[in-house]
Amino acid sequence: MTFSLQLNQAWQEQLASEFEQPYFKKLVTFLEQEIITQTIYPSPHHLIFNAFEQCHPKEVKVVIIGQDPYHGAGQANGLCFAVNDGVKIPPSLKNIFKEIQADLGIAIPQSGNLERWAKQGVLLLNTILTVRANQPASHRRQGWEQFTDAVIRLISAKPEPIVFLLWGKDAQQKGKMVDDNKHYLLQSAHPSPLSCKNFFGNQHFSKTNRYLQQHGKKLINW
Repeated sequence: MTFSLQLNQAWQEQLASEFEQPYFKKLVTFLEQEIITQTIYPSPHHLIFNAFEQCHPKEVKVVIIGQDPYHGAGQANGLCFAVNDGVKIPPSLKNIFKEIQADLGIAIPQSGNLERWAKQGVLLLNTILTVRANQPASHRRQGWEQFTDAVIRLISAKPEPIVFLLWGKDAQQKGKMVDDNKHYLLQSAHPSPLSCKNFFGNQHFSKTNRYLQQHGKKLINW
């Protein structure tokens, strides 16, 4: 099976040089083999680049960095932390919603679908964009990290200020590629049940909106 780059045209143009790199060609070969021999998520596979499909590069105001996709059937949809309508809300996302409720007084939604955030300019980017079923981190060190590094550098190079929400050590490592003289980096523990006690109270959602307001940008309706 051939792995196709189903990526928003604007992103495809901006990232064209990455797709020609040896590491990316090796990644594509790996994915083509995985698709034949394994169950991989997100599925259907056009959702692998869903974060880019839902958020045009010119509209990015906020970047949230996740790890790798959910590895259970029917969960991963290409947006970090998110699940589709009708899918049980995972614990980390539930904790994100709890913090939004505490921070902004917004009721916890019934759905974990975050497309509405993406449409407002929130890039929901996982560090690794694919995973084998029931095997977390199984596509680590295959080239995705290098690709998402390039995405973050591309966004950091933009002239307009952008908010980066970095939760947990993996996301904070990515933050090292961001120009913090130009952009706003908010860091805290990861919202997973293992570390959420240090995630709660970070007020990242009100801080993000305050920053956007100060820079004349439309607030995110969390």
